Amino acid sequence: MPAGRRLHLGTTPHSRGLLPSFDPAASHSAFRAKGGCHDTGLPRLARASGPGRYNRQPGDCRMIRRLLAGTLVASIPMLTRTLVTAAAPADCATLVSLTIPDVTINAATTVAPGSFTPPGAQTAMTLPGFCRVEATARPTSDSEIKVEVWIPPAEAWNGKFQGVGNGGYQGSISYTAMATALRRGYATASTDTGHTGDDVRFGQGHPEKVIDYGHRAVHVMTEAAKLVIRNASGRFAERSYFVGCSAGGHQALSEAQRYPGDYDGIVAGAPANNRIRQTFGFLASWIATHDAAGAPLLTPAKLALLTRSATAACDANDGLKDGLIDDPRRCTFDPATLACKAGADETSCLSAPQVAAVQRMYEGTKSPKTGALIYTGWPRGSEAFGETANQGWRQYVTDPKEPSRVGVFKYFLFHNPSWDFRTIDWDRDLAYAEQQLPHLAAVDTNLAPFKQRGGKLLVYMGWADPVVPPQTAVAYYDGVVKTMGGLASTQDFYRLFMAPGMGHCSGGPGPNQFDAVAALEQWVEKGVAPNQLIATHSTGGKVDRSRPLCAYPKVARYKGAGSTDDAANFTCVAPPAPPAPRPR
Repeated sequence: MPAGRRLHLGTTPHSRGLLPSFDPAASHSAFRAKGGCHDTGLPRLARASGPGRYNRQPGDCRMIRRLLAGTLVASIPMLTRTLVTAAAPADCATLVSLTIPDVTINAATTVAPGSFTPPGAQTAMTLPGFCRVEATARPTSDSEIKVEVWIPPAEAWNGKFQGVGNGGYQGSISYTAMATALRRGYATASTDTGHTGDDVRFGQGHPEKVIDYGHRAVHVMTEAAKLVIRNASGRFAERSYFVGCSAGGHQALSEAQRYPGDYDGIVAGAPANNRIRQTFGFLASWIATHDAAGAPLLTPAKLALLTRSATAACDANDGLKDGLIDDPRRCTFDPATLACKAGADETSCLSAPQVAAVQRMYEGTKSPKTGALIYTGWPRGSEAFGETANQGWRQYVTDPKEPSRVGVFKYFLFHNPSWDFRTIDWDRDLAYAEQQLPHLAAVDTNLAPFKQRGGKLLVYMGWADPVVPPQTAVAYYDGVVKTMGGLASTQDFYRLFMAPGMGHCSGGPGPNQFDAVAALEQWVEKGVAPNQLIATHSTGGKVDRSRPLCAYPKVARYKGAGSTDDAANFTCVAPPAPPAPRPR
């Protein structure tokens, strides 16, 4: 098959055009409504409308029609044989001989129910039995994308497929997420995104690997997994879902934007969907919170002081004293109120440089020349809290010897390991980065192709996220609302849920455990759109609080009677007036 010409396979109703039982007459209108190749039953490749989108070449549908007519059988016999004649379920071990363009099946083994220890893991997990397929995809000569696909036995399979995302710049298979999907009866897949480990040096001199990481690896994984599942089970998955948080949230939004035909439903948690500007934000935060010699200005104790003080100042903004900041945009806490007075104990106050550093963290990254906002600030109340180390600023501002992810500048952008971050030109280098690295951004607000194919998108975000500022999720949603013709039109297919007191992906003092996948299944499969998600908070394994997370822009408000720790005593209402201006 010529380079760049890849068959884009949808879920079962869209893909059966390659199977002997396909009835084009009966299915024509359904495929047409979903933007498919009208006389083949196959979806068109994703339309291109921005940098880094997957471009559908003219004639892709003609090529598919020729394939189905048999005129290309001689040139790609293995692909035809794989798709058309493998109608019966295959024994797991035989999948090693499966032929997929640009993909090599390295191993196919049956894993018995019980204990399974993932490669590199120290702890075993208990899993039902499954067929484990390990593969390598090479869509370009410089690609080396590892993929795993797990398929339950027929009697345990729910008939659906779930792709799972990664975290950070993670170059490893997401085994824990795959295990969660498998236990729910899904066939599931994950990729290492084309590199090993979290070190971004893989991008030095390898632009194709950066594209693989940015979005291509997940798409290639998805296409390969659908074919593996079809050959293992004898049928395509009835529905396809993608679930990811943080970098996985970026992958999720990228799928909706670049490859709208890949998934019927997508869960995007805490989406780091503008990795370019986020990296500029990390750099600015480090500079703001370190002195000229590189020593940190803030300590963990001072961060804890800030969280306590901000919460005390803004807890009651929603009419309820519950230890949570309902919406940090409405919090006007000023760190200058903690400024040390003469003779004060400095453990309970902030020095002038510390006050200035915190103010810059809240205000965000701005152009020194124009004052224009480059990246939004971190929310009040996110400074230091929660059960894990990453639920606060300290990993970015108190310990590191250099800015977080500075390697993106060194190895992805300037290809210079010796690059000195102190030489940055904020305006010039940002413009250059956005030109050179569009694959690290998933910010296109035109989701019309995803909506038109019937896709559903559920996004969630913690209002106290210290890694990806929650304002970014709100700003993206508001942008989609504007592009897609209003709130009602957007809520037909896309809903956003903001969680007060929740950190990055989970954790924090607010309710932060909820079943987004179940809500998405109801929406995709039964047409029941989620107006709220019931979230819980646990201490010592025991649930001690529940709250509804309302579909944005609505917010949860106490009804006035009953326990404030019981979600049943809250209702979702329209939001209050716009936030008050921030102090400058």
